[in-house]
Amino acid sequence: MERTFHMLLYRAFHAQHNALRPCLHRLGLGTGQPKILGYLTRNGASGQRQLADYYDVDPANICRMLDSLQKSGFVTRRPDSTDKRREVVDLTPAGRAVYEQWQVCCREMEERMLRGFDARERELFADLLARAARNLRAEEAEKV
Repeated sequence: MERTFHMLLYRAFHAQHNALRPCLHRLGLGTGQPKILGYLTRNGASGQRQLADYYDVDPANICRMLDSLQKSGFVTRRPDSTDKRREVVDLTPAGRAVYEQWQVCCREMEERMLRGFDARERELFADLLARAARNLRAEEAEKV
């Protein structure tokens, strides 16, 4: 097996994605949708632009995800009371419940992924991944 960092991260990402895919399907969610539900859970009602900017995703992709989430009854959209050109997106009780179920799936996957890691190793692993992500984001910001 190739042991370069980019390949190890690629393989870990895909292993995680494959481990979570059955849960996504069971809950009626698509790829990327749980992060939107999570954002709304943590931050409350938000605009589409806020979601796109926060996740650095094309607004058209966010719009498609929100369309699907709305059809499933997980979010609502309404015109902003202060700016009619803007929509406000909010979680429904069903959206909140499905996100809680998603969190259970994620915790179970993390426990499988980190089996055999002691508390110190888990903390170090989290710190190293966060630092690697910060390094890449900082480099991208310098290019702009």
